Amino acid sequence: MGTSTRWEGPNGDRWSSAARRLARWRADSRNADQRLEEIAADHLRALHETLRADRSAFGLYDTACAAGERLAEALSSLAAEGAESADALVARLVLEVGGDGGTLADAAVRRGVAAAVRDVRDRHPELDDAMDAGAAHGGFAWGILCDLYQIFFADMVGEFLRSVVAEHVKLAVPVLIATDPEGRIADWVAEKTVDLVPNPCEVAAEATDLPETVDTAQPVVGGAQDPSAVLPEIAASLVPRAVGRALGLITDETTGEEGAAA
Repeated sequence: MGTSTRWEGPNGDRWSSAARRLARWRADSRNADQRLEEIAADHLRALHETLRADRSAFGLYDTACAAGERLAEALSSLAAEGAESADALVARLVLEVGGDGGTLADAAVRRGVAAAVRDVRDRHPELDDAMDAGAAHGGFAWGILCDLYQIFFADMVGEFLRSVVAEHVKLAVPVLIATDPEGRIADWVAEKTVDLVPNPCEVAAEATDLPETVDTAQPVVGGAQDPSAVLPEIAASLVPRAVGRALGLITDETTGEEGAAA
């Protein structure tokens, strides 16, 4: 956010309460880590409650759905072509998925893309090996791409809340900047959210009885479809559910008829 951009972020009692708890937090206090996690949970709860009351809030739901659809479309080309380096992968996904909007939600999507690439590299060290060796030109394994899809939605939520927390820090408690609470809160939120997001490879395996070879970029034997044909479609169909779960609109309590409809 540049100096000419007016802050139009979250406000209200729940958000103010979370901000006040952050203002009182000190890195050298007793149980500081636990308290920061509680503050992160406060911010995530505030986001969920705000969106349940008004799904259009911040434009986050619609922006996330549009980005998810673009990501699902990008999976096919990544499975076929890969990328030369992590920087090239981030640049490509920011261009293809991030869009060019200037809202907080748009910025969260673009930062979420970069964070997702970072996190999937941590989860799959073989990705760096493939890119370093130039082998990625043959395409990325679907297991990696499905994890990237799943992680993206979680990191997008974390990055949106990073902006909120960073603004609270800047406006209320600039002394906290050195401790990077916004980064730690974003990471905590992403870790708590990622397992809520459906993984296209797992859904495909359950729906079509695809064997474990769905985790490769090779055709599946035994008459099943090539994963490169079915997985992008499944990923696209899962976008409303992925966004709904990540944003707290679909919970375990709403998984019945409402969750199925989403």
